[in-house]
Amino acid sequence: MKRSPDLRGRTAVITGAARGLGAGLAHRLSERGMKVALLGREAATLEAVATTLPTESHVVEVDVTDDAAMRGAADDVARHLGAPSVVVANAGVAEGGPFESSDPATWRRVIEVNLVGSAVTARSFLPGLRATRGYFLQVASTAAFGAAPMMSAYCASKAGVEAFARSLRAEVAPVGVAVGVAYLHWTDTDMIRDVDRHPVLRELRGHMPAPARRVYPVDRVSAWLARGVDRRSPSVYAPPWLRLAQAGRPFFPLAVDLLSRRELPRLMRESAFDQTGLLGPGGRIEAASLDDRRVS
Repeated sequence: MKRSPDLRGRTAVITGAARGLGAGLAHRLSERGMKVALLGREAATLEAVATTLPTESHVVEVDVTDDAAMRGAADDVARHLGAPSVVVANAGVAEGGPFESSDPATWRRVIEVNLVGSAVTARSFLPGLRATRGYFLQVASTAAFGAAPMMSAYCASKAGVEAFARSLRAEVAPVGVAVGVAYLHWTDTDMIRDVDRHPVLRELRGHMPAPARRVYPVDRVSAWLARGVDRRSPSVYAPPWLRLAQAGRPFFPLAVDLLSRRELPRLMRESAFDQTGLLGPGGRIEAASLDDRRVS
């Protein structure tokens, strides 16, 4: 895939930009001279990120699963910053725990934010990307490589966004829009810092091979993704060695099955695998929104 034209003065849109990878990538693209639109659920936190950017920015408080609100967000961004040349579907939430005892609304919300929210983002901003012959980057995960037990909603959503982005790529290539998939591993965000507080996630990571347990700082991961944006890459790996793992994908389900059959019974005897709820500050905001819906 050819390198992007000069990004200076062009517009980037990032969902889930209030913290973590979204905020880190906003800084990376702003440093490249891009104007940045920050989308998310927390206006005050988004504004705080915007004040630290060296270029022009615009904040839109919006739920990425709301079609009408996202269409309005796309119009708002176009009025303030112009048509987007880069759109990054980064918004995401996660939960852990046995599927059988999972809360249906919480499980469904992970799918809605991660998968449906990505599709809504693409639909809302594709007219702008067509106009600029731009680049859409879908943030996925190594969870798309091999589904892990106790993470059914998250793994399903990340496998789904990979398939969605690949399908979209074939559709929009003839009109000059490029689509990439970013495969992330453990990244040092607020959501991931919750991992070791929960036995289900602590054990999940603990049984990975040593290199696969490493947690990477946001600054480094955002640099890898920004380089993918520069190159309009169809696949972005963070860390880059994950590219080698693609060759092993046919074997991952078998390995997960064998490990689960051997280890899960023992682990479940030693520790109760309770539901984690939605992880991180962003997850807690989503959880509060779910609680409000239940009350109403």
